[in-house]
Amino acid sequence: MDPQTIGIMVTGLMLTMLLLRVPIAVSLVAAGYGGLILVLAARGGDTLMFGNAFRAANSFLGELAYSSTAEYTFTTIPMFLLMGYIATEGGFTRDIYGTARLWLSRVPGGLAVASSVGCALFAAISGSSLATAAAMGRMAVPEMLNWKYDKGLAAGVVAASGTLGSLIPPSILMILYGVFTEQSIAKLFVAGVIPGLLSLGMYVGMVMVRCRLNPELAPPVPRVSFREKVHSLKGTWGMILLIGLVVVGLYSGTFTPTEAGGVGSFGACLLCFLSRRINLEKTSNAFKETLKNTSMLFAAIIGAYMVTTFTALTGIASDLTTWAAGFENVPPLVILASLSLLYVFLGTFMGAVEIMLLALPIVVPIIKGLDYNLIWFGIIMIKYLEIGLITPPIGINVFIIKSVAGDSVRLGEIFKGVAWFIVMDLITLTILILFPRLTMYLPSLM
Repeated sequence: MDPQTIGIMVTGLMLTMLLLRVPIAVSLVAAGYGGLILVLAARGGDTLMFGNAFRAANSFLGELAYSSTAEYTFTTIPMFLLMGYIATEGGFTRDIYGTARLWLSRVPGGLAVASSVGCALFAAISGSSLATAAAMGRMAVPEMLNWKYDKGLAAGVVAASGTLGSLIPPSILMILYGVFTEQSIAKLFVAGVIPGLLSLGMYVGMVMVRCRLNPELAPPVPRVSFREKVHSLKGTWGMILLIGLVVVGLYSGTFTPTEAGGVGSFGACLLCFLSRRINLEKTSNAFKETLKNTSMLFAAIIGAYMVTTFTALTGIASDLTTWAAGFENVPPLVILASLSLLYVFLGTFMGAVEIMLLALPIVVPIIKGLDYNLIWFGIIMIKYLEIGLITPPIGINVFIIKSVAGDSVRLGEIFKGVAWFIVMDLITLTILILFPRLTMYLPSLM
């Protein structure tokens, strides 16, 4: 059997395992390890070579477990995760939403707008779409339902705004993308600022227009005094300043991404300690969650490197690069539209991390062959993944909100609510593709 056929068969098996909800690390390692043995044995041309291929794959996997994760850049991941979990345990995320709720309560759809802004701020702390949706869903959805907001709007705005966790820096997906494509993580972080704010602005604008035209979607809430609004800032200023410090430090070159993660996690711990918001149990919970999620990600990274090596040996990557070179005369929009369909389709039944680690070995050679800017494409790719997180029939963020809301909101109502936000995402994506300068402006100044 030739290596290309082996590559296609093993890739199909890997997709099947992912569809069956086999953990991503297990799926990737199994596919990469098994495929590597088959390809090495096939290249040997003799059944006796199977034993040698088995030993070679074992040796490679043993070395890869260390070499693939012993990257200085990867230390950014646990640092930003710890920053997010410490802030959550300390109650800063609750304060951020409460402040946004008070200041925006009188605008059309005020609580929905506040939820969207709160998700954006939480995203800047956690770096995770799923964490943003879960944390904000617990606070925002019941609050809006209590004030008789339309159920689809209440659940949909949090499900959609939770996806901003992938785009607004710091972002775990950006770190993974930067390492695998050998691009500057600091530039990726900064490149996500304008697209992230544009996405937020589109969400907020749409909510306000809908609620202005149809006030029954979001009944007004009682006015609060200016004194109460100012007092609400007391619990949020420290975390907002910390987020600003991290972003400005990255933009100015004062911090490397790893140093920014260290500053962020240390600053979050310091704020919690000074405000006496955290105890030994909460600190232990934050570190446990950080260790658990870091371990899961690193196991997936090892599997992704296994698949990348296996794909390279089959010759599929080089074939794709050669194939992509033949599209010189094809309009870029056609190629990007095709990739968008692929990512949105995968996003309907897989998580963003799984899609990124699965697709990068295949897509990056195509993008390089077409000579596209990889920083710009990284932001576009993450926007694709965001849309997939809320697209039927699965839409992982939608199911997270459903689990938080329980029986108070039907699944169909949530999907109906996010449909408006999917339209906004498609408009935003079109703007970012037609005007790449929006994405690349800030990185060009670094």
